[in-house]
Parts: sequence; structure tokens; C-alpha cells
Amino acid sequence: MQTAFWKMHGASNDFILIDDRTLTFPVEDSAWIARMATRRTGVGCEGVILIQPSETSDFRMRFFNPDGAEVEMCGNGARCVARLAHELDAAPEQMTIETVAGQLRAQVNGTQVRLWMTPPKDWHLNMMLNLKDQEHTCHAVNTGVPHAVIQVADIDEVPVQELGAAIRYHAAFAPTGTNANFMQVTGPDSLRVRTYERGVEAETLACGTGMVACGLVAGKLGLVSQPVRITPASGDLLEVAFSLTEAGADAVTLLGPAMHVFEGTIRRDAN
Repeated sequence: MQTAFWKMHGASNDFILIDDRTLTFPVEDSAWIARMATRRTGVGCEGVILIQPSETSDFRMRFFNPDGAEVEMCGNGARCVARLAHELDAAPEQMTIETVAGQLRAQVNGTQVRLWMTPPKDWHLNMMLNLKDQEHTCHAVNTGVPHAVIQVADIDEVPVQELGAAIRYHAAFAPTGTNANFMQVTGPDSLRVRTYERGVEAETLACGTGMVACGLVAGKLGLVSQPVRITPASGDLLEVAFSLTEAGADAVTLLGPAMHVFEGTIRRDAN
């Protein structure tokens, strides 16, 4: 079996995208999905994304982490799949996308894509977590997937791998765990962010839902005005906008690039 794919990235967060409108992709074969995502022996990516038919939206987006497990959604991945779906005539420039997390809206303008996120939920501000025998103030919000956010003074000094793993597996976020983000306020409307991503189990160069979580938390705490300009580890610049409400926030958008890298076919060999 050979499968055609597109390799894309959003702010250096890279993905394998597959047009599965025929519903022939073996979604049950998590081992093969993991092999596709493995660098050196596979194509290599931080997520495998399928375009499938939808009864409620222009198309359905399914997202699989590099370990082969399906999760709710991905902000950078959703921007990439929006651009590809439009180029494949699977969706207009302004589209709706069905995800496990809920329906998204997106607008494609060349290489830039604006994504209207699902309403944030499960807010928990000013939690105290014991991490590596130190107390840390942590904030949590679900922006399609769960995220924890810790404000730091110098983001370059954060041991993201060690501290991120401690947060990801902390009992406070059991049983499913959480993504872990570290943010530094760098201006009246700007942040730098580094993210340890669940499923990747390592720091990634960018995480769309993580940047949205950081922007929302910083806005809720009164640390920044908005739209919030956010720079992830990749060095790209993305923009998060929202309207604060008593319950949290709504009208949340993420604006950033969606770039093609290459396309090809991958063979599903038995092993």
C-alpha cells in the first residue's frame, strides 16, 4: 500500500497531511502512524493529519500524535490543513473544520491562515504545584487540548525537558496529562513561549494551542494587552486575539503561517 502525503509546517511545527476523503487510511494502525512520524526511519513529523468527509463542516480533521495516539486537535496543524484543503478544493477560503474538540473556522489568505479556536474551558488560575521539590505557580486552560502555563523571568534558562515532563505527568493533570508551557513577558503586548508537548514527549519549536493558552492566561492575568504577539522557540511570530469574559474568553483566534515543505508517497510495509 502506498499513500500520498504532503509535508507542511506552521511556525516550524511540522506535519504529514493526507487526503483521506475516500476513508481508506488505516487509522487503526497506530504503529504504522508512529513509524511515519519517526525521524530518520520515517518521514518525520510532530503530527499526522487526515482530511476526511464531514456531515457538519467543510471537512473533518483527524490528528494523530507521533506516538500514533489520536488527540483532539492542533492549532498549527489546523492552519496547515486549512490551507491544503482549500488548495485541494475540499474547502473554500473561509471554511469550517470538524474536530474532536469541536468545530473550528478558518480563513486562508495565501500562506497566512487565521483560525477561530473552540471556546477555552477548564480554567484553573494560580494553582500551586510542587515540581522537583520547588513550589511553582501554575495556570491551566484547555484550548482544544489541555495546557499548563508557568510564567518565568528568563525563558532561556528554563530546563524545558525536565520541568515540562514533571508537569505533563503531575498528579494534578491525571489521568490524561497535559502539555506544559513556559512564558516570558517581553513587552506590553508580547510573549516568548517554549512548550513541552504531550505525545511528542519533548520540547517542540512551536505549539499553536500552547501559544493560545499562554496568550489567554497572560491576558486574563492583566500581563499583556492584545492582540498578543507571541514568539515560540522557532523564532516565528504569531498573533493571538480574544475577548475576555467573566467566565474566561471567547472569539479566540490564532494567526500565523502555513507552509509547504514537500510532497511524496510512503509505502506501508509489513514489519
